[in-house]
Amino acid sequence: MSTVNMAIIVGKLGQDPEVKYLPNGDAICNLSVATSKRWKDKNTGEKREKTEWHRVVLYGKTAEIAGQWAKKGSVVFVRGELETREWEKDGIKRYTTEIKAQDFNPFIGGGSSDGRDSNNQAPRQQQPRPQQPQPQRPAPQPQQGNQFDDDIPF
Repeated sequence: MSTVNMAIIVGKLGQDPEVKYLPNGDAICNLSVATSKRWKDKNTGEKREKTEWHRVVLYGKTAEIAGQWAKKGSVVFVRGELETREWEKDGIKRYTTEIKAQDFNPFIGGGSSDGRDSNNQAPRQQQPRPQQPQPQRPAPQPQQGNQFDDDIPF
């Protein structure tokens, strides 16, 4: 039996991305992403909301992209694995669970009436796709006789 460890979240950044570089030059980025659940309390009719905060870690080029394009308040998509790390500080073992991101998209914010996205960035221009040569198809040949057979096989 195989197992699956996958987390997918779409949420808002609670602070600007924190990008650091390891001694070997590799980038690492830490994010704090909020997801919220809203509902109406059945007893009081009052609107309720609960926010969960998720720690996300990005690596390499993805970390650099997050540092360049994502900002506090950006709506982002993250897909990755949950991983728990442990370390010791002042003789006390500490643990944290974070999403080790495999996919990250900082460009999913909704649009506004002035064409800017929710990150207040100017709209990106669509680049024209280069024309791909279409394969030449032979012209259909007229068929001889009746195209449909009257004998139904079932």
